Amino acid sequence: MSMILSASVVRVRDGLPLSASTDYEQSMGMQECRKYFKMLSKKLSQLPDRCTLKTGQYNINFISSLGVSYMMLCTENYPSVLAFCFLDELQKEFITTYNMMKTNTAIRPYCFIEFDNFIQRTKQRYNNTRSLSTKMNLADMQTEIKLRPPYQISVSELGSANGFSHVPVGVYKGTGKISAAPHQRLEPVTLPGIVSFVLSLLCGALNLIRGFHAIESLLQNEGEDFSYVIAFFLGTAACLYQCYLFVYYTGWRNAKSFLTFGLICLCNMYLYELRNLWQLFFHVTVGAFSTLQIRLRQPQGKSPDYNV
Repeated sequence: MSMILSASVVRVRDGLPLSASTDYEQSMGMQECRKYFKMLSKKLSQLPDRCTLKTGQYNINFISSLGVSYMMLCTENYPSVLAFCFLDELQKEFITTYNMMKTNTAIRPYCFIEFDNFIQRTKQRYNNTRSLSTKMNLADMQTEIKLRPPYQISVSELGSANGFSHVPVGVYKGTGKISAAPHQRLEPVTLPGIVSFVLSLLCGALNLIRGFHAIESLLQNEGEDFSYVIAFFLGTAACLYQCYLFVYYTGWRNAKSFLTFGLICLCNMYLYELRNLWQLFFHVTVGAFSTLQIRLRQPQGKSPDYNV
């Protein structure tokens, strides 16, 4: 009998389970698939946004979008188009119900366990194809799967339950590159992120202005120290680079943000004689706040096309 057995909602960046359906079947095959669920959860950030893993009698399908992945376990003969329509319905409901800020800041597992009620209702409908509503557009999903088929994950790519093998970074069929490339999209900007961006620009502008004033003072007085000019311009460059890291994804992004913050602190320590304590506190605090926002704004999965 073809049917959906279970489903779960997982955060992409760290594999934290946000919600899951209650499983009643305790067969050996189901227990083995739960291991695959956990292994996949830890690799979601390395995988394309639509994948299928075939494990003998069962298939695991998942889609990822906006930093959240929706996974489901079904029997091997369950239609692929219905499986991804099911996941698409879970995705739309979850995005509508929960604020992205709550999803990003969730700490404990299964903090959205009440979403299980919707999962169970939807699972029952999809396990009884006669009760499926006509508003579900199977034709559109079937066309999309043909144009961009899900990437077929092999069990060997996941490795063993005790040690994970590396998933090679490359071009997968229908998905394009999945590496953490510089053009990878980041999660939507939040209000604190906008504030940090504007404040970083302000600090950069203040450093730039003071740098030009230091040059004027250096030209008028030969005894002035040129190193102050360098410190001001380095501070400007560090602030602007923090803005760049906030907007665009690059390799080693978090490490670069911490190093940039360290440079801001060093510049302000050197300019201690030219700034009062409030000015120093402002520049360092803005640098720390911007570093935190860069850390919080993570890469996201590809946003699906809802044919709107």
